[in-house]
Amino acid sequence: MEELQHYWSGPFLTANGFIGLHLLGALLLGMLVGYERSYNGRAAGMRTYGLVCMASTALTAFVGQSALWYGSNAGHVLADPTRVVQGVVTGVGFLGAGVIMKDGLSISGLTTAASIWAASTIGVLLGVGFYAAAMLLALLCMLSMTLLHRLEARLPGRSTLEVCVTFGATHAPVFEELSNVAEARGYRVIQDSLRITCSDRSPVWRFCVVGLDRSRATSPALLAHEMSNADGVASFSIVPVRN
Repeated sequence: MEELQHYWSGPFLTANGFIGLHLLGALLLGMLVGYERSYNGRAAGMRTYGLVCMASTALTAFVGQSALWYGSNAGHVLADPTRVVQGVVTGVGFLGAGVIMKDGLSISGLTTAASIWAASTIGVLLGVGFYAAAMLLALLCMLSMTLLHRLEARLPGRSTLEVCVTFGATHAPVFEELSNVAEARGYRVIQDSLRITCSDRSPVWRFCVVGLDRSRATSPALLAHEMSNADGVASFSIVPVRN
């Protein structure tokens, strides 16, 4: 019993309270970053970010209390915080990889994966005592995910679409004609992406087009309306490519 009471003495209570306050701050900052993802309906939300940030903080903060490890009976312990940080960021990398999804040519979840990794870094900064830097990083992460997406949409850029067209059995498409039609609507067909198959004796063309100017190119909705009224087109699909 005396040995157990030793763990509840003044220095140990102080150390536990110190780590506990770090965990509380990590939870709040992690939830702040995760709220943006939760607000936008992502799979990883406030709970995931809070847990990642708290765990990173705990693993970093306890290294600074090595003198109290094992009831101060471990002797002189050489703790290397850099190895703990390395393990944290490597482990969280596997968690981030789990939220990246690939559907066809589109890849989603990259921002969520990067922000989860950033949440672990916030926890590391809290654990070593850089409180202002941790709060600034949390704020910058939330602002970058909230505002930079809008800024990116307003800047000049190119959009890519994956188009799959099933032609009628009596209509034989010509690639040059297809390219001319695409260019008239502000798109360039990527010739290397062209794949031609046959389904029920009908040619199926799958290819990618790049908008030469995102603001001037015909919208996917208008393209779909034109293709639905085009002669020789039996069915089609238009999917934005994000990678």
